[in-house]
Amino acid sequence: MSDMEQSYHYGVIRRAIELIDQGGPTMSLEDLSSAMGMSPAHFQRLFSKWAGVSPKKLQQYLALGHAKALLNERFTTLETAQSVGLSGTGRLHDLFQRWEAMSPGEYARGGEGLEIFWGWSESPFGEALVMATTKGICGIAFAAETGAEAAMADMLSRWPNATFTEDPLTIRPLAQSAFGGPESLQRTPLFLMGSALQIKVWEALVSIPEGQVSTYSEIAQSIGCPKAVRAVASAIGRNPICWVIPCHRALRKTGGLGGYHWGLPVKRAMLAYESARRAG
Repeated sequence: MSDMEQSYHYGVIRRAIELIDQGGPTMSLEDLSSAMGMSPAHFQRLFSKWAGVSPKKLQQYLALGHAKALLNERFTTLETAQSVGLSGTGRLHDLFQRWEAMSPGEYARGGEGLEIFWGWSESPFGEALVMATTKGICGIAFAAETGAEAAMADMLSRWPNATFTEDPLTIRPLAQSAFGGPESLQRTPLFLMGSALQIKVWEALVSIPEGQVSTYSEIAQSIGCPKAVRAVASAIGRNPICWVIPCHRALRKTGGLGGYHWGLPVKRAMLAYESARRAG
């Protein structure tokens, strides 16, 4: 399935989330497809192409209570997570081929002297803004809920002193790697730009396997800052490389979704997408 098809199918899923919220997870396939203006067969085909499971199964994943079920059934304990070293230029986690971080001094200068390339790409969750340096992806934003202009302004504000250059040819292979599936995702080079605490939190997020979740307090515990739950939650919200660094897998202790910088419907769709892929 092409990136364009995935993005179109996400638009269908986004509308389905709204309808399921209005009518509840017990809505029949006929009622849901009718509200979407499609035949049941066509609607089912679109669902299956995007998620690989039936609409009925995906309805369960998209339901508001799915986060609580994930927390009960697929909670990941991070207390044994390794402490993060910020020195050196090697990888910070075995899941990735290359993961480099800028120095604290570079971060404090707001990206001064750094050239960042950017371009728009289709993704399984709608249009995505991808930014990268010569070392790897440094930012991904989703525009489905916020709009393209707001997504761009948000990312530009993170590194106010950097030079930004539109370069879709450079961005395209990186975006294809990021959205191409678990194997290509693991080989995607990243360049992290954040404070020491933020990078610790982001590394902990990568320790959460696909299809599983953790809590803000558990993540705080895993990085040795059990009392800094609020600061950890803020660092999760400031994750610049959404999806690749899976901040969507962090939930409240109660099983609530918590926040999501690019819109809660996107977060719910990501969790549903991963659950469906795991089930498949």
